[in-house]
Amino acid sequence: MKIEKRWIISFVIISIVCISGLFWEAPLESKAVHSQFGTADQIVAADVAWMLTSCCLVLIMTPGLAFFYGGMVGKKNVISTMLQSFICMGVVTLIWVVVGFSLAFGEPMGIHIGDGFYSFVGDPTTFTFMDFVGVLPHKEIAKTVPFMLFALFQMKFAVIAPAIITGSFAERVRFISYLLFICLFSIFIYSPLCHAVWYPTGILGSFFGVKDFAGGTVVHMSAGFAALAGVIVLGKRKNSNHVPTNIPFVLLGTGMLWFGWIGFNAGSSMEANGVAAMAFGTTTTSSAAAMLTWIFFDRINGRKVSALGACIGAVVGLVAITPAAGYVTVPESMFFGFIAALVSNNVVYSKYLKGIDDTLDVFACHGVGGIMGMILTAIFAHGEDASLLHGGWSVFGHHMTALLLVSIYTFFGAYLLFKITNRIIPMRVSEESEIMGLDLSQHDETLFPIECAEEVY
Repeated sequence: MKIEKRWIISFVIISIVCISGLFWEAPLESKAVHSQFGTADQIVAADVAWMLTSCCLVLIMTPGLAFFYGGMVGKKNVISTMLQSFICMGVVTLIWVVVGFSLAFGEPMGIHIGDGFYSFVGDPTTFTFMDFVGVLPHKEIAKTVPFMLFALFQMKFAVIAPAIITGSFAERVRFISYLLFICLFSIFIYSPLCHAVWYPTGILGSFFGVKDFAGGTVVHMSAGFAALAGVIVLGKRKNSNHVPTNIPFVLLGTGMLWFGWIGFNAGSSMEANGVAAMAFGTTTTSSAAAMLTWIFFDRINGRKVSALGACIGAVVGLVAITPAAGYVTVPESMFFGFIAALVSNNVVYSKYLKGIDDTLDVFACHGVGGIMGMILTAIFAHGEDASLLHGGWSVFGHHMTALLLVSIYTFFGAYLLFKITNRIIPMRVSEESEIMGLDLSQHDETLFPIECAEEVY
């Protein structure tokens, strides 16, 4: 069998990256004298324990997403769809270690506006190969836990963001081109957006005052708009009518996502404190409200109550509360889940999205859910000058301006990256491969025993 050059190049790249680790001197504590770093006695054991737990919770979300998506697609594409989520744990982890964390949280690179300095992205050389990321806390970003723990926690967010996108173009994307795209997305979309929102001098957080407690903007809006760009570039499937293969997979995936989301949101407090407890409460309540709203709204629109609908509703509620989890009360979180479920449900069944074939309604759930979360956060978030109700129209206007900028950046940025990827390696599989199914054509694997494959498919 002839090996394509693209796979040889891929192997050479991973070989260089991994072998270079043998020769890369990565000091763990040598920046103790640096003004950005504190001392070991500032570390709080309870915070470390909680953040270690949160890291594990967020990590399990990506396999959960694999089950969630895998159960929804047709029987010929279950393994390929699940692998597209699962592989992010390998690809994005190495990107984060080599350069992603530096781009997101390295020395700020930006501009001076008046008396302030506002940054767009981090210096990619600051923490290359996790240089200086060790056991000491960071004075501004992670004050009571080792900086390495903070980097690992943020890594889990970076991993799941491109995994979310995969549901939009499921059943028709070439695996090798997908790998290239998630590398580009992580470097040019996710990491700069993460810096702009969460770094102390990031322009969206410090200049526009964007409140994003746990990633509604950084993760879900970026993934949602990238998903929309992807389906426009790739086009519709040859057969867009498929029956979900395994609803129990979807239920299992939803349970894993809900479970992991506690670390996603409550862990974003970065401390074992009351804010974490509040975020736990708002996250669970919003998801519960959205799940029930979704199935009841389905019923009054003539659709039967379904396990699939309950799962989608629960996830929409989780998405919507994410940017506000630590900023609103539990009763307010019920409204977040309620209104987000109504809006997303209507978008899911809109003729436009059906026309462009967003396979698993990623934009309708994550993109629209993220947008609703950002809007509602801009209205209800508590704190001085935090929202419309606690700061006035100018604060709300800044939020909405930022929402527009993020939407434009993530959609058109991802659209360009899809085009570049498609130019380097065509993203769409052949018609023959699509008919055969990606499990067999891309991976030579099936959900069923090989000897039964022809009969089953």
